[in-house]
Amino acid sequence: MIKVSAKAKHYLVPIISVFAGFLVGAIIMLIWSYNPITAYASMFTSALGNMNGLGETIREATPLIFTAIGFAIASKAGFFNIGLPGQAQAGWLTSVWVVLSNPNLPKYILLPLAIIAGAFAGAIVAGIAGFLRAYFGTNEVITTIMLNYIVLYLCQYLMQQIMPASLRNDTDTTRNIPANGSLHLDWLSQLFGNSRINAGIFLGIIALLIYWFLMKKTTVGFEIKAVGLNPFASHYAGMSAKKNIILSMLLSGAFAGIGGVVQGLGTYQNYFTQTSSIAIGWDGLSVALLGNSTAWGILIASLLFSTLKIGGLGMQTVAGVPYEIVSIVIAAIIFFIAIKYVFDLLFKVKKTTTEQHPLKKGEEIGPDNGVDSPNLKLQKKDNLHEF
Repeated sequence: MIKVSAKAKHYLVPIISVFAGFLVGAIIMLIWSYNPITAYASMFTSALGNMNGLGETIREATPLIFTAIGFAIASKAGFFNIGLPGQAQAGWLTSVWVVLSNPNLPKYILLPLAIIAGAFAGAIVAGIAGFLRAYFGTNEVITTIMLNYIVLYLCQYLMQQIMPASLRNDTDTTRNIPANGSLHLDWLSQLFGNSRINAGIFLGIIALLIYWFLMKKTTVGFEIKAVGLNPFASHYAGMSAKKNIILSMLLSGAFAGIGGVVQGLGTYQNYFTQTSSIAIGWDGLSVALLGNSTAWGILIASLLFSTLKIGGLGMQTVAGVPYEIVSIVIAAIIFFIAIKYVFDLLFKVKKTTTEQHPLKKGEEIGPDNGVDSPNLKLQKKDNLHEF
């Protein structure tokens, strides 16, 4: 057992999990006669070794930032929101539909309108699960799983049966969005080797700052965390558990919805029929877990996951290693994050012996009478004891 501080343990667990995940991948490659050094070298070279690869890596990380923030907010409130794929898909279709329906609006109106609409769509989907949990005690894991399927097939129906034919190329693909509704920036794309990087990364950085400020500096964030830690004590303190349950899910869904917006208006420039739940939802969940639901952690974890995703393609073409190895590495990382019991055995948190309020000259320890703390300091002053 290794004695470390609580802060050190907070950072060591994800770092060790990442290295352990890569080690598992290396062992599997060795079993199947692949060279792990060559494979990982080609992975990082493809993802980070040139401007195009770097741009694609950042582009891949952008929607993960939003879905990870969505999961993190719900997690802070004590909920396991695994409806992120459905919430992101709802935001994707809605934003593209809004842009295609209003092609003549100026960009400074159309783009914010589409982003807000996508966030609203994601919030509505998550809000359903929040409402059912708050008023009926329904397990949010079950409802969000079911909502993923409902949204998947509802989006397919809406695009194929409700969306005007003038907005579609065929029953499976919409028309490409006009430039005034796109997140694409020519100068940014050219800077990164004509990659698909887009303005979504700037929105992602803003979202991380908003998330940090919300959780650290606002009453709303404090109440969400309080309800997550102890809903009964929060209710006793005058906080509305139902309000905070619904609010946290609405915020969670809104951020996930914007993740879908970035996919539609940034990466693909259209919407096409999905045959399964979109990957950015599940990957965002993994990013939040690896990043300990902190703003910095989410940013770093999203870049790591996107490096694995983009670099995995290079690993396959250059080193001849199957892309599925990437999925194994990601799964192993999440596995090691999840086995908290092992890390509790490996690392023991040091107990601090420093008193919070060390005695100064003229002070004495207060009585241990069951009401006053035995460490309560009393200061003598003019024969009176003052707290």
